[in-house]
Amino acid sequence: MPVFLPLLDGADSALYPALSRIGPTILTAPTGPFPDGSYILLDGPAYDGDLVASYLDQGAQKVIVPLAWAKELVDTIPNDRIILLLDAGAFSSVSDTIRAAVSGVLIQSSNLDLDLISSISKFFANSEIYVHAGHTLPARSSIRQIVGINATLVIPAAQLTLDQSTGSQINIADAFTAPLVSDRPDGLFPTVVSSEVGQTLGLVYSSLESVKESILTGRGVYQSRKHGLWRKGETSGATQAVTSIRLDCDSDSLEFRVVQHPPGFCHLNRMSCFGSASGFSALQSTLVSRLQSAPEGSYTKRLFNDATLLRSKIMEEADELCRAETKEEVAFEAADLFYFALTKCVGSGVSIADIEASLDKKAKRVTRRAGNAKPQWSQGTTPAAPAPVPSKPSVDVTASIRMRTADLSVISDSDRAALLRRPVLKSDEMIEKVKPIVSKVRTDGDKALLEFTAKFDRVTLQETCVRAPFSEDAMQIDEDVRQAIDQAYKNIRMFHEAQLDDGPLIVETMPGVVCSRIARPVARVGLYVPGGTAILPSTALMLGVPAQVAGCREIVLATPPRPDGTVSPEVMYVARLVGASSILLAGGAQAVAALAYGTQTVPKVDKIFGPGNQWVTAAKMLVQNDTDALVSIDMPAGPSEVLVIADHTANAAFVAADLLSQAEHGVDSQVVLVAINLTIGHLQQIEDEVDKQAKALERVDIIRESIPKSIIVKSTSLEEAIAFSNDYAPEHLILHLEDAPDVVASISNAGSVFVGPFTPESCGDYASGTNHTLPTNGYARQFSGVNTLSFQKHITSQQITANGLKALGPVVATLADCEGLQAHANAVRIRLAHAA
Repeated sequence: MPVFLPLLDGADSALYPALSRIGPTILTAPTGPFPDGSYILLDGPAYDGDLVASYLDQGAQKVIVPLAWAKELVDTIPNDRIILLLDAGAFSSVSDTIRAAVSGVLIQSSNLDLDLISSISKFFANSEIYVHAGHTLPARSSIRQIVGINATLVIPAAQLTLDQSTGSQINIADAFTAPLVSDRPDGLFPTVVSSEVGQTLGLVYSSLESVKESILTGRGVYQSRKHGLWRKGETSGATQAVTSIRLDCDSDSLEFRVVQHPPGFCHLNRMSCFGSASGFSALQSTLVSRLQSAPEGSYTKRLFNDATLLRSKIMEEADELCRAETKEEVAFEAADLFYFALTKCVGSGVSIADIEASLDKKAKRVTRRAGNAKPQWSQGTTPAAPAPVPSKPSVDVTASIRMRTADLSVISDSDRAALLRRPVLKSDEMIEKVKPIVSKVRTDGDKALLEFTAKFDRVTLQETCVRAPFSEDAMQIDEDVRQAIDQAYKNIRMFHEAQLDDGPLIVETMPGVVCSRIARPVARVGLYVPGGTAILPSTALMLGVPAQVAGCREIVLATPPRPDGTVSPEVMYVARLVGASSILLAGGAQAVAALAYGTQTVPKVDKIFGPGNQWVTAAKMLVQNDTDALVSIDMPAGPSEVLVIADHTANAAFVAADLLSQAEHGVDSQVVLVAINLTIGHLQQIEDEVDKQAKALERVDIIRESIPKSIIVKSTSLEEAIAFSNDYAPEHLILHLEDAPDVVASISNAGSVFVGPFTPESCGDYASGTNHTLPTNGYARQFSGVNTLSFQKHITSQQITANGLKALGPVVATLADCEGLQAHANAVRIRLAHAA
C-alpha cells in the first residue's frame, strides 16, 4: 500500500511530477488523460458502468465508488479494481457480498480516530483501508500511526506543497518519509538502486534530506557516509532520472527505480556494481550500442536499415516458434524471435520499460476483445505467402462422422495388442513442467498460490481459502437444481454408507492368539474439483460424500475460482452438504502442491482425490513420491473412456448416445464399441445415429476429432467380447446385451459397469449412487474407483495370552533363528522363561 494517497483535481497538475515518483494519486473524475495507475473517485448521482470500465481500460489502477455503485459492479468488474467509498458510521451495514466484491474501502471521517479505523480494519479484514479525514491537516506522527495499523491516509491537494511544511500544508516529501525508521547509529536508510526494469544497480544510503531532494527534483540524490549529500553524476556525468521511490514492508529501507545514463552506476564504468547485465537487459544494451556505432555492412546494421529484411526475419522466427515442439526447440526459437523483435523496438526508440508499461496497461483493461486471429492469420498463413497454407485440413461440416473398424477374428496378435493401447502419456515431461510450480508453492506458500492464480486463472485474489461456515449469499441456486443435488446426495450417501467398514474384524488364529483389524478414517483429505468457468457439483458430491461417510476430520475442497474470484454457488452448496471445512480457491499443480505441503492458510492433507488435467495429474504423481509431503493420491488418471458391448438386441440410438457421451469430453477421449455378430445393417444404423446425434450437439467440433480416433471392434462371440473388454480394462463399461445382468459375473476389469439398455453412463456420473471418479488408461486392472474405503485406512492389532505365547512362541523363535535375528527370538524366549 502507498504511504499516503493525494486527492487531486485538474488544477493540481503542478504536483503530478513529484507525486508520480512516490505512488498513485486519486483523481476526481478526470475529463482528460490521466497518469497510468491513478485511482479515480466517482461519486455521481447516477450509476454509469460504462464510465467505470472506460477509466479502467485507460489505465486507472482502481475506481473509488459509493455503495450504490458497488452493488451494481458486483460480478462485472474484478474486485481488486474497486474501492468502496463509505462514511465512517456506515461500515457495519455493508453486506458480505459487497465486502467480497471490493479490494478496499475509503472511509470518510471528520477526524483521525485510530480506534474507529482499527475496528473498520477488522470488519474489512481482507481489504485495504484508506482514511479521508476531511480538512484535518495530518502531522508526520499521524501518518506514521495510520501506516502502523495498515491503513493509508488520503490527503487533499490543498494540504500538500512542494515548499516547506507549514501549519496549513505538509511537504510531499515530509509526508512520504513520515513512516521511515532507521536502526543505524547514523540514522541513514539502506537504499537499493534498480534500473527501470528492475535490474539491481547498487546499494547506497539515503537520508531524509536526500530522499526529499530526489522526490522534488526527480534526480538521483543519496547520502554519502563520508561526504554528505551525493548528487549522482554531478561530476561523472552518469546522472539518473528517478522514476519511482518505494519503502519496503518494514519502512526501514528504500528502493529507487531510475533511468541510468551512461557509462553506468558503478565507479568501474559498468551499469551495475554487481557485474554485467544478462538476458534482455544485456541484449537491449548491445542493440542500443550497435544502433549508434555498428559498422556499415554488419548484419545488425542491415537489420536497422532494411525494414523489409527485419520484417521477414520476425515473421520467419515467429513461424519457427509456432512449429517448435520440444522444450529446447521452443526456448531456442523464442530467443531468436525476441532478438529480432527487440531490434525492431530499439530501432523505433522503444525500450523494455516501454514494453512492460504497455503490458501493465493492457492487464488493467476490464473489457476484452474476442481474441480471434485476423483473417490473414486465421488459417496459419502470412500475408506475403504466395498461397494459403492451412495449419490443418479444413473441416467439411457435411462429412459423416465415422469410427474406425477392426475385426478380432482376422487381426494378428500384435494388431489386437495395438487396439488395447492408449495414447502415450508423457508423464515425465509433465512432471518436469510442474516441478517449478510445486516447488514455489512449497517454499512461498500463499504468496505463490496467489501469484499462480493471477497468472493461470487470471484472477487476483486477496485470500486463498474460504472457510466454513459458508455464506448463504454464496449458495443461491435455482430450486430445481437444489432438489436435483439433494436427491443425488441422498442416493450417493446411501450407497457409500453401505460400504462403510465400521466394525472391527476379530479372528482367533489359534487358542490364545487374537488378531484384529480396525478401520479408521483418513484424517485430512483434499478433494480436487475441476472448475473455473465450469460448474461441477457432481465431482464435489462424488468426492465429498464418501469422505463425509468415512468420518474424515477435515475436508478441503480445491477448485479454480471463476473470473470474479468466487466459486460456483452449486459447488458451495455441495461443500456445505458434505461438511467441507474450507475451500481452496486455486486449481492446477499449485492447488495440488498447497494441499500436499500446506501453506500459511491452506491445511496440509494426508490424501488427495479427484480428476484433473495433465498438470493436476502430474503434480499428484510428483507429490506422492516426495517423502517430505507424506501424502497419497487416489489413482493415476488419463482421458475419459467408455467401452460398449452390444449384441443383436441393442438399440442403435441408445448405443450411439452412450458413445457420444464420452466422445464429447475431449479430443483425446477413448471410445470403443465391441459389436457381437452385428449385421452390416445394424452397424450402419449405429454409425448413422452417431453422425446424426453428433451434429446436433454444441460440442460437435470436439466429437469430429475424437470419433474418427474411436474404434468399432467386431467380435464373433460373447466370450471373445468379454475377453477383449477385460484386457482393455475400461473406465466405463456399458452392456447392451440380451442377458446383461448375467454377464456382470464375467467382468474382471472395469471401473464401473452399466447394465442394460436403460442404464446410461450419465446416471453414474451424476446421481444413481455409484462414484464417477474411476481408473482410466487401463488402471482398472489394479485400482478401484473412489469409494468409502478409499477414505479409510486399517490398523491391525494382536493380543496374545501367556498360554497362547507358549504355543506360538516356539514357532516365532524358530523362524527368527532361521533368519539370524537373535533379538527377535530373544523377545519371545525371555517371556517363555518368565511364564514357565
